[in-house]
Amino acid sequence: MSSFDLIVIGAGPGGYVSAIRAAQLGMKVACVDKRETLGGTCLNVGCIPSKALLNSSEKYHEAAQGHLDDMGISFGKVGLDLSAMMASKDKIVKTLTGGIDMLFAKNKVTRLTGSAMISAKGEVTLTDGPDKGIYKAERILIASGSVPTSLPNVDIDEKQIVSSTGALTLSKVPKKLVVIGAGYIGLEMGCVWSRLGAEVEVVEYLPRILPGMDSEVATKFKSLMEKQGLSFQLSTAVKSAKKTKKGVSLTVADADGSNERVIDCDVALVSVGRKAATDALGLDSLGVALSERGQIIVDEDFETNIEGIYAIGDAIAGPMLAHKAEEDGVAAVEIMAGMAGHVDYDHVPGIVYTSPEVATLGMTEDALKDAGIAYNKGSFPFLANSRAKATGNTDGFVKMLACAKTDKVLGVHIIGHEAGTLIHECATAMAFGASSEDIARTCHGHPTLNEAVKEAALAVDKRAIHI
Repeated sequence: MSSFDLIVIGAGPGGYVSAIRAAQLGMKVACVDKRETLGGTCLNVGCIPSKALLNSSEKYHEAAQGHLDDMGISFGKVGLDLSAMMASKDKIVKTLTGGIDMLFAKNKVTRLTGSAMISAKGEVTLTDGPDKGIYKAERILIASGSVPTSLPNVDIDEKQIVSSTGALTLSKVPKKLVVIGAGYIGLEMGCVWSRLGAEVEVVEYLPRILPGMDSEVATKFKSLMEKQGLSFQLSTAVKSAKKTKKGVSLTVADADGSNERVIDCDVALVSVGRKAATDALGLDSLGVALSERGQIIVDEDFETNIEGIYAIGDAIAGPMLAHKAEEDGVAAVEIMAGMAGHVDYDHVPGIVYTSPEVATLGMTEDALKDAGIAYNKGSFPFLANSRAKATGNTDGFVKMLACAKTDKVLGVHIIGHEAGTLIHECATAMAFGASSEDIARTCHGHPTLNEAVKEAALAVDKRAIHI
């Protein structure tokens, strides 16, 4: 029977990063995952393949729609080879998942393949797979991630009624795709298939898209998506979904139950959220405390109510984001090693990788109003940014919110090209308690998109230069 200092259950971003960091700190570590390839949902059927398709579909759309003509770049008839596009996506995934294998070997992390359950305190049993058996550990870290949720009377088959997993592997472009849910994942996948030629309709129960994001940003983003061809039915509930010979028939109604109607489509994508993947771990028999949402309850050290059992990432409370899971994992194992691990949950960026991108950090204007916090706002449009004009990416703006008393930056929200990259300048500044004046007085290279961040900071004090 093999014994380890730490067994990590789950090899997604939280799990594999935890395992590597723990090994760096001198622990004897094993990492368990039921998949044959490492990387969890993110690398295999989530973040990475979706971003690969977003990139390739954007390039196809630019060429096919003549968006490059104004730059003097023209094409003949542009063709789409969907199978080649999918193969390119798969190659990227294979390269990255294989890279984790090399990192495990480099850091002497033992890889175990199989379905894991915690059979007793300090004991993990693999119930199947090539490494089936019982393993001992001084500590166990649960990094099991999450799985898609669905709706009553909506059964996902990953062919006609699909989750994000199935939406990444469609064999042909659907004539019509209905996306159920207007969050990050649904909008990203909707954009992919819209660019490739599908009619895309988004159905959302709430009266707005991107729940939790700044409402001004969400409103502007919706108008940009509509210009790109997506249509929206907001305040609309999906009552049921039935497969037909031609596709899927959705019964929907207004959120109050009135005006029931039917929407027919070729494929329906269910993107209404995710839930912690904790059901098969044997937590009930161990007495591990769970929240009403099925997430594992942990203390400030990421330890459960059972000594020696820890949890991170999507399995616990907080945003279900790969980078949050990574930070959790590093902090958890550093605390185990007697170090001062820490995660700043107030400054976890949220990014939608559409075109333009959307990025959010800190408090929204809605939250500041609700909390009664006095603030100043600065906004700067990319239309007035030199680099954005030079590259033809002028949609969107940077919005900065700062405390009216101290000028400390409380939130930054961006719609625009490379917004997901730009937000990290703000993340670093906010992590050190920067004021808008600090950002405004930082010399920014010209011409860059980052100058829009500086101008938004100047605008907080009503002294932007270029508007």
